[in-house]
Amino acid sequence: MFSSLLGIVFLRLLSGSMEIIAAFIIYRLNNLEHALKINAILASIGPLIFMGAMYLGLTGLTQKMSYNKMIFVYLGVAFIFWGLRS
Repeated sequence: MFSSLLGIVFLRLLSGSMEIIAAFIIYRLNNLEHALKINAILASIGPLIFMGAMYLGLTGLTQKMSYNKMIFVYLGVAFIFWGLRS
């Protein structure tokens, strides 16, 4: 479980660092078109980090939760993605 927690922490630190670096790059370029391109890249990476963190968290909890509860958790995650689809 501890390694799962560290994995989530690492993913969140990576995500936050990328956001801060992107903000500096956008500020430095001072161009709206480049800002939108950088924002689009961040928008495509964000869900991958979310899925990775959820995967690590759920696999870390499998030892503590019953299978019935895990089914509901996975259904909840599936509903999140279903609700976010366009």
